[in-house]
Amino acid sequence: MSNRIQASRATARPTRTTASRRVSFLRWGDIDRILLVAVLVLSLVGCLLIWSATIERDDLTGGDERAFLVKQLVNVVIGVGLMALVVATDHRWVRILAPIAYLAAIVGLVLVLAMGSTINGSRSWLIIGGMSFQPSELAKLAVVVGMALVVAERSEGRWRDRVGTTDVLLMLVVAGVPAVLILAQPDLGTMLVLTATVFGVIAASGADRRWLGLLAGGGVAVAVFAVVSGFLKEYQVDRFLAFTNPELDPKGAGYNVEQARIAVGNGGLFGQGLFQGSQTQSGFVPEQHTDFVFTVAGEELGLLGAALIVALLGVVLWRALVIATRTDDMFGRIVAAGIACWFGFQAFQNIGMCLGIMPVTGVPLPFVSYGGSSMFAGMLAVGLLQNIHLRTLSAPASRLAPQKRVLVRG
Repeated sequence: MSNRIQASRATARPTRTTASRRVSFLRWGDIDRILLVAVLVLSLVGCLLIWSATIERDDLTGGDERAFLVKQLVNVVIGVGLMALVVATDHRWVRILAPIAYLAAIVGLVLVLAMGSTINGSRSWLIIGGMSFQPSELAKLAVVVGMALVVAERSEGRWRDRVGTTDVLLMLVVAGVPAVLILAQPDLGTMLVLTATVFGVIAASGADRRWLGLLAGGGVAVAVFAVVSGFLKEYQVDRFLAFTNPELDPKGAGYNVEQARIAVGNGGLFGQGLFQGSQTQSGFVPEQHTDFVFTVAGEELGLLGAALIVALLGVVLWRALVIATRTDDMFGRIVAAGIACWFGFQAFQNIGMCLGIMPVTGVPLPFVSYGGSSMFAGMLAVGLLQNIHLRTLSAPASRLAPQKRVLVRG
């Protein structure tokens, strides 16, 4: 009889090797394939657009037509490796490493102000050994993770999920430190993206709606103060004036927007063909491989090609929001919602300035524009989304089921 009991227990309890194999299969076999495919396709399309935008630019490539194509492909490969590393990391370690990542972002922003290089009017870059790095890109992810960690640590184990005044104030402090450092560069585009992201994170945390109204009003007040007080540089003010009236300075501040709109309009429905765009191959659109890469799609791939990029970005946002709604973990829900807000507003801002419906602020199009910093930050964020998704799948059914919280009075 005892032998049968021991045999049944042995059968019921999987060995360590079996359990590890099951976890490994779950982690890599159940990733969100739709999200992964959308990100990879966006990245590869971006490589082609960057190649087309630089193939005739000897001043950038030094005569090597494939220079930027190879560089961006390397960025994509490294980014995918970083994403896989985050996916393979245990969820508990993600939370443990979150404060370290936040502090690292702060240190990077401080170093930029101390020894950074000025490019296009902003002191936003660290150049080390011939390689440039933009800490503000990783600061976006660090702020999302840091704010989520504050709410999660304070709310778990409490009888209610709604955050209080102290929680919101702590989140604003976490976001405020890097925001001040980014404003000091000054990097207005990143600041706008960060502001929209913070607003989305606070909304997803369950804060009182009055906080959202105060934040919106405060943002408008700060923007007005920045313009009136002269905090913004002259070229930044000129960009906003050119946005309100592109004909005001068509050869100066309004030149980028004017040329971008011409390039997009040239594409028609089907485009002029890859490597065949008249505006693109003539180099009329400035910064076309970075901030204005969407104009390459509009001119050479037409409305259908541009719509494909918008659709793929929409898929990424959809999957991020699905992951946010399905997880029962406060930390995971806020991180996923914050990443969705970050990607969504940044994509809207970038495409909007190419179409003339948003001011030129110099933000990259996620996964499409050239740049290692933006690619690495985006891929790390996708890795976090996949990590949250897999943790939701592996959570016990009892945890996924809604539970009634009971307030214990002592």
